[in-house]
Amino acid sequence: MLAARFRAANERPYFASALYALSIVPSTEVPTMGVDRWWRCHVSPAFVAATPVAELAGVWIHEVAHLLRDHHGRADRLPAALQRDPLRVNVAQDCEINDDLLADRLALPEGRMEPGRFGLPEGRLFEEYLPLLPAPLFASGGADAVDCGSGAHGRERPWEAGADGTPRIGPTEADALRRHTAEAMRAHLRARGTLAAGWRRWADETLEPVVDWRRMLAGAVREAAAWAGGAVDYSYSRPSRRTPALRGVVLPSLRRPLPRVAVVVDTSGSMGEAELAAAMAEVTGVLREVGVRKNRVTVLACDADVHAVSRVTSAGQVTLAGGGGTDLRVGIAAALARPDRPGIVIVLTDGYTPWPEETPSCRLIAVLVGDGSAEPPPWVETVRVPLT
Repeated sequence: MLAARFRAANERPYFASALYALSIVPSTEVPTMGVDRWWRCHVSPAFVAATPVAELAGVWIHEVAHLLRDHHGRADRLPAALQRDPLRVNVAQDCEINDDLLADRLALPEGRMEPGRFGLPEGRLFEEYLPLLPAPLFASGGADAVDCGSGAHGRERPWEAGADGTPRIGPTEADALRRHTAEAMRAHLRARGTLAAGWRRWADETLEPVVDWRRMLAGAVREAAAWAGGAVDYSYSRPSRRTPALRGVVLPSLRRPLPRVAVVVDTSGSMGEAELAAAMAEVTGVLREVGVRKNRVTVLACDADVHAVSRVTSAGQVTLAGGGGTDLRVGIAAALARPDRPGIVIVLTDGYTPWPEETPSCRLIAVLVGDGSAEPPPWVETVRVPLT
């Protein structure tokens, strides 16, 4: 293992800092090699004994690539339904990594996962590969061979428990390692002029980051849910704990209700169904994470009129009726006029709509689909969703 790490760092020096930051944890339970989200590399002695040093060097770079590309953090932001299949996520992540490693002429063991194995194009992100992978991935067996650990797909594995007491690297130090590696890649590119396309893109995004709209949306919805859920009211359904101290007097207790959420979906002719479905999937995933689900989420399909109102638990249940002009003030007003008045209203739109003249008595979040979408009033919380 040490010889393979030295070879990897010597041949690809821009990976050296990240490679030597990893702690090695021998384990008879891990199938081959895997990493946890704390930058600890779990290694099977039997796998090491059976694998040539050149291929082990390639596996070293493969595993550290999961951590450098923050695969576990990105996996945590996937819709909940996709997170439940860590094997599929791991295969998609391997496809994202291995095409770059092979283009860089690194030796990798047989049976590796790469886009060509599934008839997919190279150079994509794992989020793009994930829905394109065939099902089932394996007729029988083979699943353990692609389990790279929680540092990849985000789900803790039983064999990671053996790392207790081994040094951990936290998020701040991990980000510093990513920036250092990206800067070393740029220096290598200036000096040598060669670097795999995927790593060039990664280095550019690391040093000049693009705002992640999924993270912004999750943060906005969580903050709004905390704000709406923080509203308190008095209720006699559960008497106050101070009641026994006062004879003959029943005091009400404070209650903290779960917020109700309304999602107004712009179904006018300027909106594409694919973009709406993607944004809606993100919204429903975030709502499930914060505990808002089932009968607390109402979706209103609206162009210049409200066409469909339904309570949903997933994006696939949304009825996207409409296709005419756009006036989402009608949808917002309809949501606020419902008997179960929402504390949060989320509007999915391209922004080409009139907005209410006054701030409504709820949290209003506009999810603007498309780079050229119009700007809403300054009091509307805004998250922009690019089409590419």
